[in-house]
Amino acid sequence: LDEESALKAIDKITAIHQSVEQSRGMKIPDWAYRDVLFMLIHYSITAFELLERKLTDAEKEEIFEVFFRVGERMNLKDLPKNYQEWITVREQHLQENLVKSTFTLDLYKQYKKHLGLLRYFILLEGQKLVVPSHVKSLLGFRNISILPVFLWFYKITRKINFDKFLKSALLPNDYKQQIFALDMI
Repeated sequence: LDEESALKAIDKITAIHQSVEQSRGMKIPDWAYRDVLFMLIHYSITAFELLERKLTDAEKEEIFEVFFRVGERMNLKDLPKNYQEWITVREQHLQENLVKSTFTLDLYKQYKKHLGLLRYFILLEGQKLVVPSHVKSLLGFRNISILPVFLWFYKITRKINFDKFLKSALLPNDYKQQIFALDMI
């Protein structure tokens, strides 16, 4: 994705959110955008390390910088200026602003309803591996997941170009084409 296309995509996301704000008659607060931005930074790093290898500090800084530019383009305020500052701000946010609520419980009911038991189980096992420890504690997740065994198998299927069949078996039909298209980027 070239820079111009990326900027257009960010602008489109911003316009969509502005439309939602207008239809609801209220502005989405910056902290809500920062929440999502912080989550994307964390998941980008954690998922890569889970599927590929440990990242260097410089690589983590580079990932942070990409999302920082997204946040700046969306005119978000009070963003941390570098990866190390982000770690501190994010940890403070996790401790002070996250709670398990009836909304959380409803969200997980909806996951289960719409994903089905197998995909829901995979979701929970995957979250045990990627969510921050404070979130894991709030959700009552144990520290042990059986997913690493399956990730090992998945990594092998990628090496022998068999992963498409595995994904095809697990992905909902409605989203297969969109997800396979991501592999082309």
